[in-house]
Amino acid sequence: MVSDCYDRWQERANSLRNSFAFSIFYVIFLNEPKKPSIFRYMPKRKKLIEHSSLRKKAWDVIIVGAGAAGVGMGALLSLLGIKNFALLERHDVGASFGSWPEEMNFITPSFPGHGFGLLDLNAVVPDTSPGYILKSEHPDGKSYRVYLRSVAKHFELPVVTGIDVEEVKPLPLEAGFIVKTNRGVMKSRFVIWAAGEFQYPNLNSFPGAEHCVHNSRISSWRQIKGDEVIVIGGFESGLDAAINLAALGKTVHLFDRAEVWKSENPDPSCSLSPYTARRIIGALKTGRINLNGNSTIKKVERTEDGYSVSNGAKRYSTPTAPILATGFKTSLTLVRDLFEWKEKENYPLLSEHDESTITPGLFLAGPNVRHDDLIFCFIYKFRQRFAVVAKEISDRLHSRELDTSVLDFYRQKGMFLDDLSCCGNDCKC
Repeated sequence: MVSDCYDRWQERANSLRNSFAFSIFYVIFLNEPKKPSIFRYMPKRKKLIEHSSLRKKAWDVIIVGAGAAGVGMGALLSLLGIKNFALLERHDVGASFGSWPEEMNFITPSFPGHGFGLLDLNAVVPDTSPGYILKSEHPDGKSYRVYLRSVAKHFELPVVTGIDVEEVKPLPLEAGFIVKTNRGVMKSRFVIWAAGEFQYPNLNSFPGAEHCVHNSRISSWRQIKGDEVIVIGGFESGLDAAINLAALGKTVHLFDRAEVWKSENPDPSCSLSPYTARRIIGALKTGRINLNGNSTIKKVERTEDGYSVSNGAKRYSTPTAPILATGFKTSLTLVRDLFEWKEKENYPLLSEHDESTITPGLFLAGPNVRHDDLIFCFIYKFRQRFAVVAKEISDRLHSRELDTSVLDFYRQKGMFLDDLSCCGNDCKC
């Protein structure tokens, strides 16, 4: 049944992807013509560059990554009138979302509330709604990839695919950067690191982790054989795996070093989302999920009959390779030395403009953005910092051709958060 529904959606998505209406899917054009729209800021110009080539070697801005952060940042630079920029992408626009397990969905809900001043939580540009066009409150990864590709196509973003960034080297006297790639060397005045984390799974959490299968390597939970499965890791991805496996009739033993499902922290960056919390309550009623909290897995070994999983006090046997839901490493490994780090919590220190504190001109966008206890790991959080980065870059470019009035529009739409003192996660009820 799940497969049939998914196939029907894919057929619908493929037809929509090729339609003009889908490319211009913005609801505000249809029913709110009197209100200011993001499209009034669209610069009228030809395509920026040939997307499949690197004709130009010097840029004002290079964005690394064409996922949610990269596409969102690129759209805003385009709206500002910045023409000389490029998005470098290893695969294709939204590729990481397309690699999600088939049954995985967004935990943040999508809803077309922008007509009343409430932007869809998963939108990366104002006046758009993934919930509306995808007809889904919790889109799956492949569907969301369609949304991102549509945004990139509409704004004619200069995405260059098949690019592996190998090194980012700052030039002396703050003269910009040399960006070495598998297809040559590029120079840019500014670099925005917008690479996501999904392509960097944490595969070495403990001895024997190589015998496990990371959840990011699963195309569908239907491919897991056997009636009993061990899942290591109890945050969002671990519980999502357990819920989907239980729905397939399997018995799941989940191990987590803490008990995040009991956390009362109101910040969904640190505790379960309401979506997952509700789903796990229902799944537990099936009796197929066993939650083992405060149980850190020490070792996994291969045996004649399958696998042995040890938490130091007890060994558990399973014929099926355990599932790793141990999260992801930072995508910043390649440029780690260009940032100052908060070592204990392992996050990069940023200026008020989300710029490296030790490498001027290098900015960060996306789920790695953090300021002290404020963690911007969700789209609805980190998108509010796009305009902060864009404003700083536009100010330094000193170009009279740029239309900075779009930044006021972003502020009006709740996508320009430059005063972090108003942020917090307290919940009174």
